[in-house]
Amino acid sequence: MTTTALGALSAHELLAGYKARAFSPVDVARAVLARIEHWEPHIAATWLPRPDAALAQARAAEARWARGEPCGALDGVPITIKENIATIGDPVPLGTQAMTLAPAAADAPAAARVREAGAVLVAKTTMPDLGMLSSGLSSFHATSRNPWDVSRTPGGGGAGTAAAAGYGPLHIGTDIGGSIRLSAAWCGTVGLKPSLGRVPIDQPSLGRAAGPMTRNVADAALLMQVLSRPDPRDSMALPPQAIDWSLAWRADKPLRGVRVGLLLDAGCGLPVEPAIRVAVEHAAHLFEAQGAIVTPMQPFMTRELLSGIDHFWRMRLLLDLDALAPAARDSVLPAISAWAESARGLSGADVFRAYGATHATRMATHLAMQPFDYVLSPVSPNAPAPFDWPSPTNDPLRGLEHIGFTVPFNMGEQPAISVNCGYMDSPSTPGAALPIGLQIAGQRFDDLGVLQMARAFEQLRGPQRDWPEAVER
Repeated sequence: MTTTALGALSAHELLAGYKARAFSPVDVARAVLARIEHWEPHIAATWLPRPDAALAQARAAEARWARGEPCGALDGVPITIKENIATIGDPVPLGTQAMTLAPAAADAPAAARVREAGAVLVAKTTMPDLGMLSSGLSSFHATSRNPWDVSRTPGGGGAGTAAAAGYGPLHIGTDIGGSIRLSAAWCGTVGLKPSLGRVPIDQPSLGRAAGPMTRNVADAALLMQVLSRPDPRDSMALPPQAIDWSLAWRADKPLRGVRVGLLLDAGCGLPVEPAIRVAVEHAAHLFEAQGAIVTPMQPFMTRELLSGIDHFWRMRLLLDLDALAPAARDSVLPAISAWAESARGLSGADVFRAYGATHATRMATHLAMQPFDYVLSPVSPNAPAPFDWPSPTNDPLRGLEHIGFTVPFNMGEQPAISVNCGYMDSPSTPGAALPIGLQIAGQRFDDLGVLQMARAFEQLRGPQRDWPEAVER
């Protein structure tokens, strides 16, 4: 098998190949490292590439497979981890020059679980300043770009970029308002934001989740099998639960009769572009043809709710920036500083009302979902912005206009996934196509059901375009 072919295999295919001794973890690690070396000048997805360490891990995995004693569910499978998920001994810059680069004292829960399972860490992936942009812009990292069209953004950093470019089959991202799903949508990959607490994190907070980013749903489910294991550091973690993360649609739960809401208007933010609306409607028709009961939904988010969340986050970030030394604060991207600084005039009552919008959004999302098992919607209303814009509006004070479909499920704690449902023309590059993300959200704690619905859609949607390949500049 060629190096290119090895680097493009799924995690399931890699594990089967190791078991059959068709190839080894070292063969695969070399293939993935070669792919990273070829792609990185174009897309800048990684930080802390570690070829020597990855090869050492791959050799250890190769020896275990040779003995027939793999150490875990991911033994020898390459993985990347977003840089805000601590890995022992490595700094955590949070995408910004403002942070002191002190080595992490321990692996964060997600990193610890995949290391225990034998995954081969090939690199950390990038993020924008303090994670507060749906963009690859960063004052610390080079600007990451979209593999489908390098003139466009990949979303919030390098994890989705790495998945689309084939930097191994498994990637871990984080999401507080849509980062996993937006990046997956714009890069044509799968990205699951689990139910709050399903994947332990350190430190937990309102709406924040870590989850898998992969090229297919089966690999996302495999990674969830590992990531969902308990860790005592997460005070908001769900009780450990025995979940069969296999994706066979249960005989007692066929698509026929499944209640599906179709949400095509977020109620706030940017309007849905026509090509995105058509692609999501087509996805709904595919489910309906299998017997699902699809019902159009009225929007449940409002301008006031989104504005409240926006102002709450502005104040939270302002407090973080005010705690920095002046030189560190001055190094933060101007778009981030301007957004935070706009909260300085808020009163205590203003901040309390803004915080109240987070709970009001939770309630609105909960009530809107009651008639349905699952909700279909766009992930983003718009195509990915130019790579050098901080957000789709290119306006620091209107930076959340694209998260009306994603942020409700962070506040409401429901699982939600992005899976590719079509393509649209690039606004800037003739002949280039950009992916379109379908969001499937489920009731709280129904992470498995959301994965099963996404897997069902994969089987219904038909063949996809070939993944992008790097070209020499």
